[in-house]
Amino acid sequence: KKKCYLLMNWEQLLSLKRYGDTHKRLRKEQDETRLGFEVDYDRVIFSSAFRSLQDKTQVVPLSKTDFVHTRLTHSLEVSVVGRSLGRKVGTKLLEKYPHLKEVHGFQFNDFGAIVAAAALAHDIGNPPFGHSGEKAIGEYFKIGKGTQFKSELSPKEYQDLCDFEGNANGFKILTENRKGVEGSLRLSYATLGAFMKYPKQSLPKKPTRHIADKKYGIFQSDKEAFTDVANELGLRTFGEGENIRYARHPLTFLVEAADDICYTIIDFEDGINLGLIQEEYALEYLINLVRDTIQTEKYNLLQHREDRLSYLRALSINTLIEDAVRIFLENEEAICAGDFTIGIMDKSKYKAQIDDIIKISIDKIYKSDEVIEKEITGYHVLQHLLDTFITAVENHHNDSLSNYDKLILKVLPGSVDYSTDHLYKRLMNITNYISRLSDSKAVILFNKITARTV
Repeated sequence: KKKCYLLMNWEQLLSLKRYGDTHKRLRKEQDETRLGFEVDYDRVIFSSAFRSLQDKTQVVPLSKTDFVHTRLTHSLEVSVVGRSLGRKVGTKLLEKYPHLKEVHGFQFNDFGAIVAAAALAHDIGNPPFGHSGEKAIGEYFKIGKGTQFKSELSPKEYQDLCDFEGNANGFKILTENRKGVEGSLRLSYATLGAFMKYPKQSLPKKPTRHIADKKYGIFQSDKEAFTDVANELGLRTFGEGENIRYARHPLTFLVEAADDICYTIIDFEDGINLGLIQEEYALEYLINLVRDTIQTEKYNLLQHREDRLSYLRALSINTLIEDAVRIFLENEEAICAGDFTIGIMDKSKYKAQIDDIIKISIDKIYKSDEVIEKEITGYHVLQHLLDTFITAVENHHNDSLSNYDKLILKVLPGSVDYSTDHLYKRLMNITNYISRLSDSKAVILFNKITARTV
């Protein structure tokens, strides 16, 4: 069996390099009060793309209920769970590979900081209205008016738009050069690697059953940036030529596990608080998950539903963290070789309980009338915005602007380049602009340009 260090080695995987660096950053020379990986976290927190997550859907779009989770609170929670996973795994890896600490100066906190920063950014590319927003954008190009561009784009460029992917959009937001802002947030390559769940292009679709091939994570516009990151980190390659794809950064599995743990437990909690799931029913499912660790006497003393729910949630998350760490460490060599083909939580000893909770969430929350009605609104809003802006941009390119088009173009921020002669870039720039809107901002913009209210 091949050892981890023969394929992807941790010294490379923990690279502190940032876009534009001319000198190698050494861990031993880092300022412990301002560690590079922790700077990544700060840069994400202070970015405008992250702030807009406070008004983006987690479960219920455009919810006016303050205790329901937004993408922002979800991302903060995932980063907290991710930090714990990274630290616990890092502690064991430094025991297994002592040279990482003794020679290079890495600490267990480094692993936690990388996973926390990548987890914090994991939803940063998601468009308004959740996954229905991705579908609304994709179907505009696949079966809507956007089909007119198919013959003028390469197959991969067209696929990028037809299967618009929040993960690829996130990488774009984190790395794209803009006037005066080279490399965007300039995060460390270790964090960018850990962020990348699907290190492949939009074509070929699902070339294998490997979890890293399930979707894609690189737009054609960002291929060069990602190749630079992948080569620096020493990610294992599969395929060749134009269809090259990469193994995941091992810490990506922890980012994904943190996300899985949070949405399994916390979406469920939202459903209970919204009254979509009966409390007695729900508590029974959570108790099944924590049966081995629950302190029955303590639990029975809790008088209020919120306290009982809070206790079970904390216990459930901790239980799943310990299980995820165990699975990662047991499979670390396969993960580092790029040969671990499923998500960590798919091997959880609590998989049956997790599946039960997710099934109820799907039936009671994600398919509730409120969620479906808001998704319908979002679908209409995004398709109309896309069509309005793309029509104006293409009329500008063809010198056939109407007065209405001129007004529409004035709405676009100066950072949106719609004058480029490259069709793919024009379409991608408009799509990226719309994807950055919050749920409410998208509705407000829709109301403005249609002179109506939703």
